[in-house]
Amino acid sequence: MSPRKVRLVTGMIRGLKLDVARTQLAFLPKAASLPVLKVLNSAAANAVNNFKLDESTLIIKTATADQGPALKRWRARAMGRAAPIKKRTSHITIVLTDGKNQEPRTNFQKKEEKPAEVKVEEKKSAAKPAKKVAVKKVASKEDSKLETSNS
Repeated sequence: MSPRKVRLVTGMIRGLKLDVARTQLAFLPKAASLPVLKVLNSAAANAVNNFKLDESTLIIKTATADQGPALKRWRARAMGRAAPIKKRTSHITIVLTDGKNQEPRTNFQKKEEKPAEVKVEEKKSAAKPAKKVAVKKVASKEDSKLETSNS
């Protein structure tokens, strides 16, 4: 499965508690949710067995999907030709942490970032003001014809 499709799913579960993420992946109508759920269950089992962490306190710290090797195949086309097909693969990485130093995300939307403060300074320009130029209009024969026809 292509990493672009998997990133949609991994972005949804990033920062959630383990049980909430499992529930969300179970009901998500995306094909990528099943492989991500398998990786999540594997990561949770590793955290419990290898690092002796409590499963109820686990939070998904990072979830990424990077590009793997692409399988190159060929599809038959008209007049004996062939068209290439790239069957893309992805490497799914999930890092779990215990919830000691991090609060889980409760809403299911992306974290809102506070806008950076922007300081605007007014600079007084040292340029001289534009000179006013008087424009004289010279009367022409066409102008006098227009004036007489309009009156």
